[in-house]
Amino acid sequence: MKKKIVTFGEIMLRFTTPNNLRIQQSHEMLVNYGGSEANVAISAANFGADVEYITRLPDNALGETCLAELRSHNIGTGHILTGGRRLGTYYMEKAAAMRNSSVIYDREGSAFSELKPGMINWREIFKDASIFHWSGIDAALTPGLAEVCKEATTIAKEMGLTVSYDINYRKNLWNYGKTAQEVLRPLMTASDIIFGSESEYAMLMDIPAPGFKATRDGEEYDIEAYEKFCQAISRQIPDCKYIYIALRNVMSSEHHTFAGILYSNGTMKHTRVFDIDNVIDCVGVGDAFCGAMLYAQTAFSDEQKRVNFSTAASVLKNTIAGDYNMVKAAEVEALLAKHESGEVER
Repeated sequence: MKKKIVTFGEIMLRFTTPNNLRIQQSHEMLVNYGGSEANVAISAANFGADVEYITRLPDNALGETCLAELRSHNIGTGHILTGGRRLGTYYMEKAAAMRNSSVIYDREGSAFSELKPGMINWREIFKDASIFHWSGIDAALTPGLAEVCKEATTIAKEMGLTVSYDINYRKNLWNYGKTAQEVLRPLMTASDIIFGSESEYAMLMDIPAPGFKATRDGEEYDIEAYEKFCQAISRQIPDCKYIYIALRNVMSSEHHTFAGILYSNGTMKHTRVFDIDNVIDCVGVGDAFCGAMLYAQTAFSDEQKRVNFSTAASVLKNTIAGDYNMVKAAEVEALLAKHESGEVER
């Protein structure tokens, strides 16, 4: 049985101000690589999944370093294209207390953004794959990339792959004259699996979200409201088999609560509320969910187990600096076991 997962997207150079400084205050930057779909690939590979990453990198030292970084995490890079002039970058101020994190993108004219339909041999890439994963960020960058997403999902469906889609709405990226709704709604109809926050679903589907307000570990939340929310989503995308939703309440930059939902076959599975009272880095938390979700789709048949595992992996990412979720499956299982038993790990 084929189990290879293919992810598609842009890996970038991330510059982060140290010690929670603002950009105007900082005279040096911390540097690492990241990008939503690369984060997903690395997360899934850390759990043991067979993952290949598709992107386009400049033929220079930065591109070579990206390849080495991906390979160091056991990611397949055999179909990555080279060309273009530059690697996309972004600059980040981390959140502190009641100040939100801030991101400045510099990815216009990047090697990835110049991709056009026909440049990637999707049929060759997909011939030994089971899942194709893409995100709304890909389609947001240029009209050409939106067409590449359409090309990839169409061929994936023709070849019998499961198509996984992360809504990944970034309002600052939609600058070429079309709205996210105009572009993403037609593209997402090919998806078998969709992931997003409740606000992203609400934006894309034009339906009100219940609003996750949990403030403590194990708190009850309005399951009936979320079931109705999932039913409303499902009516708009009836061919989607699995609807995953991440629920997060941000009380301060260091204190979040988190839970997860999976709606499939007309029924909803939900997790407990996790209280994260010492957030180290919340970048890539949704990507961590997606990576764990893709692994879980191939590793577990039980749907409650899939959403439990994905949510717990996402919770753990909050404790890790950088874009990647550097945890193993055993650590996720340990977190789940600790909360199920109530015992303290010693």
